[in-house]
Amino acid sequence: MGIKAVAVYSDVDACSLHVRLADEARHIGPSLSSESYLVVDKIIEAALETSADAIHPGYGFLAENPALARSCIVNDIKFIGPPPEVLHAMGEKTIAKRMMTKIGIPVIPGIDNPVESAAEARGIAQQFGYPIILKASMGGGGLGMRIVRNEWEIESAFRSAQSEALAAFGSDSVFMEKYIGQPRHIEFQILADSLGNVIHLGERDCTIQRRHQKLLEESPSPVMDEKLRHEMGEASIEAAKTTGYQSAGTVEFLLDENRKFYFMEMNARIQVEHPVTEMVTGIDLIKEQIRIAQGEKLSIDQKDIKPNGWAIECRINAEDPFKGFIPNPGRIESIRFPLGPGIRVDTAVFDGYEIPRQYDSLIAKVIAHDKDRKSAITKMECALTEMKIKGIKSTKEFHLALIRNRNFRKSQYDTYFVEKNIDNLRDDLKMESKMAAIASVIDVFLYTQRISTKKNDFDGSREGATKSTWKLSSRLKTKKKK
Repeated sequence: MGIKAVAVYSDVDACSLHVRLADEARHIGPSLSSESYLVVDKIIEAALETSADAIHPGYGFLAENPALARSCIVNDIKFIGPPPEVLHAMGEKTIAKRMMTKIGIPVIPGIDNPVESAAEARGIAQQFGYPIILKASMGGGGLGMRIVRNEWEIESAFRSAQSEALAAFGSDSVFMEKYIGQPRHIEFQILADSLGNVIHLGERDCTIQRRHQKLLEESPSPVMDEKLRHEMGEASIEAAKTTGYQSAGTVEFLLDENRKFYFMEMNARIQVEHPVTEMVTGIDLIKEQIRIAQGEKLSIDQKDIKPNGWAIECRINAEDPFKGFIPNPGRIESIRFPLGPGIRVDTAVFDGYEIPRQYDSLIAKVIAHDKDRKSAITKMECALTEMKIKGIKSTKEFHLALIRNRNFRKSQYDTYFVEKNIDNLRDDLKMESKMAAIASVIDVFLYTQRISTKKNDFDGSREGATKSTWKLSSRLKTKKKK
């Protein structure tokens, strides 16, 4: 777009890719995010020092913090996101639920006000029946959430949810909802300008999760039909108009086994998984965000949105899937990314990059796009196979096991698919590791056979060596088929 970019960075991010690529960079403090990226005054100071016209908050840290949006207004800086009052309303989930209820959008049965004590939670649970779910009133990303299946779990679950919510969002406020069994997690991408125009760009299926953290996303959803897409899309547009929303955002729903949808929350920011929508629509969502912030009218209408093909995203993290997905920070010795038509990789890492302990362990988002779901899955399988990471453990092989799973390919899963199938997926993962080791041994053996064959050429005995190699190859093919 011809706009110069200023990067801000903490101590540990001094050599990061975004710092290297930016036109200018400003150091804003120590590695701890609470002393750098989460300090509004430091962000504003960096913008003023460099005469920046606008601040794009990304999808983490301060992206949904009204304080940053308000400070931008005070300092005559454009905040590339919704107005502060919208951030406040959508950040407080109980307020958002009341607004949706008022305009007739289905919400998950529960209460609209924060729960003050475990005793109060127990009384409400008796009213709605178990299981119920406790959720942090502020924030998102699956933090501060606890499923409670009986009254004996209430006390510890309530304290745990409060503690995690306070640590993550600075507020220990939690509320309660009826737990929806076997749901799909469907979200709709919206764009809204300052002139009142709102459109949706179709849905993303984010059902594959682990502990409420998304692992894989795809667009469109394999369980969606045109009627349901229209109903949920219109509900998303109505939600945005009612709240006075501006910028890119996401309206998230749970879809139960009877195909009834419920409003869950609205994320007032760009999402981690936005690339799958960009791949199927051809629309650059960040460009649209910037244009909206500049006061421009949306460059597209609802009738212009014509999704093309299928896109899948895998979030590859520096985690050890054999040890409870514990983060595995450290130095990446080397990394090779997949290439080719329909493949996109969003990443900030490179050979020699040090995965920091202080932040999220995301290495890269690998996105595959093709004509249909089956083709996109095949392309993703090839991409993940081509991707090589040395020096740290990652979830790459786990994602391979996931997309090769029969039930995933048949789209027979819910948000607890990974938890319910973790042992089978790990077994598949171990088998992949064993097969890779066997393949390496075979490669070495065949290499020595070829060397031996060449040597035998000089002795006039090439035919015997070739037959020997051919017999070994035939046996291997037979075993592979079995």
